[in-house]
Amino acid sequence: MAEDKNSNLPTGFLWGASVSSHQVEGGNHNQWTVWELENAPYLARNAKKHYAWLPVWDEIKQQAGDPNNYISGQAVDHYNRYQEDFELVKELNLNAFRFGIEWSRIEPTEGQWDEKEIDYYKTYIHELKKRGIQPVINLWHWTLPIWFAQKGGFAERQNLQYFERFVKRITKELILPCGWVITINEPNSYVGMSYLDGQWPPEKHQPITAIKVIRNLVEAHRRVYKFLKHADQNLKIGIATQCSNNQPKRPNNLIDKIVAGSANYFWNWWFLNRVRNFQDYVGFNYYFTDYFRGGLRKNPRWHRHYVHTNYRGLHHRVRHTPDNPLSDLGWYMEPRGIYQVIMEAAKRYKKPILITENGVADMHDQYRKLWLQETIDAISRANGQGANVIGYFYWSLLDNFEWAQGWWPKFGLVAVDREHGMKRTVRASAKWFAVRIKDLSR
Repeated sequence: MAEDKNSNLPTGFLWGASVSSHQVEGGNHNQWTVWELENAPYLARNAKKHYAWLPVWDEIKQQAGDPNNYISGQAVDHYNRYQEDFELVKELNLNAFRFGIEWSRIEPTEGQWDEKEIDYYKTYIHELKKRGIQPVINLWHWTLPIWFAQKGGFAERQNLQYFERFVKRITKELILPCGWVITINEPNSYVGMSYLDGQWPPEKHQPITAIKVIRNLVEAHRRVYKFLKHADQNLKIGIATQCSNNQPKRPNNLIDKIVAGSANYFWNWWFLNRVRNFQDYVGFNYYFTDYFRGGLRKNPRWHRHYVHTNYRGLHHRVRHTPDNPLSDLGWYMEPRGIYQVIMEAAKRYKKPILITENGVADMHDQYRKLWLQETIDAISRANGQGANVIGYFYWSLLDNFEWAQGWWPKFGLVAVDREHGMKRTVRASAKWFAVRIKDLSR
């Protein structure tokens, strides 16, 4: 790819936004919807314990204390409004869109295929391409058909045959027309939250099972990669793992360096190392920089340290101060930290890099512009120093259902008012982003 004269971003750079099927479509029925209904009262009762420390607690406490907050339900009705949403993609000058295929829609009962749902996704992909938007299909984003979950899901090696069968069934009609494929989203986050921390279904605290699941997900990706490359050598296939920028709090302290280095290896690179020969690009999601002092995570300007478990994994709480901004979810914001992750990925794998998710929960839209600007600058800087980042996907196009947190976190470039007809409103930061994309694409 030739470089754009205004930046280190290559010509043909993929400017995109991401969604996942369960978080936006509405009307799904999978293991997550069952879990939501069972756990919503508990999550609402414990909201204060979990979230009272957040900077936005006073504004979210009523919603967070309502069991309905934890039910995906009709989501933001993207299933019916996708054409309206695709027009917003165009309005924002984005040329790519990452979306999920909901397995439980296509195979709601074992071995029984819903042809109407396959046709639905065929039309969905066609409408993206008709608008000149590159579809990037994500085959699995944490939700399972209930029958598959009842068989043990990805904890059983023999169950990989069902995932392979699903992929084979949709290859010709859905995958090949897209050209770009993400097989599995954040296998490390899924295993950590479902089989170690036990906060997501199936709510296990079983390290041995966790090891089995992560190894099975490696194998699932490898099998799917080989099959799809045989189907079409031109497919661009990768993974979307979750990578953090783990750094020593004291740069010259040996213990801090060892702990941060170990965190990087096991969280960032363990999975990618095992699929390094089964990917056409290195895909990763970035949200965090974590600093380690001894064996503990520490914020770089920490005053008082807490530990808090959230759906992205174990992260720190810190008292909010003006020089230590936190997102609405209480995550320390250091978007420029993506530079270190990019450079290490480039050195390790020597392949194109696709930023498959990256964003901030920010209901007042006070930090999102800064987040976007620092991220774009970090990508440009990395490319100027030899990396090859070929695309950036913001999370998310729309405000969406944020798993165990429910509806109050607002990641969207586009706000969605679920109380007033699902009205879409483009945020000011998104308008700035659209102008920036246009400037960089000249």
